[in-house]
Amino acid sequence: MTKVVLLTKEDCDLCDQAKAVLQRIRSELDLDLREGRIEPEEGTRLAMKSGVPFPPVVFLEGRTFSYGRLSERKLRKALR
Repeated sequence: MTKVVLLTKEDCDLCDQAKAVLQRIRSELDLDLREGRIEPEEGTRLAMKSGVPFPPVVFLEGRTFSYGRLSERKLRKALR
């Protein structure tokens, strides 16, 4: 099972796109998917530690995988 964390914010089209991609992949693969907001202190600290400029941010197994528009193809490749 792959641990995936998605950091989002309200009114974010790219965040909605990332959620949709992750839901599609989750229906096919075994993912431990957690979603959180970037605004609370914990989300802000995690984003700053990773050096990401804006959401959405996707972490795979604790490592920054992507930020901004999530590429479904790239994610599927990484999860193989």
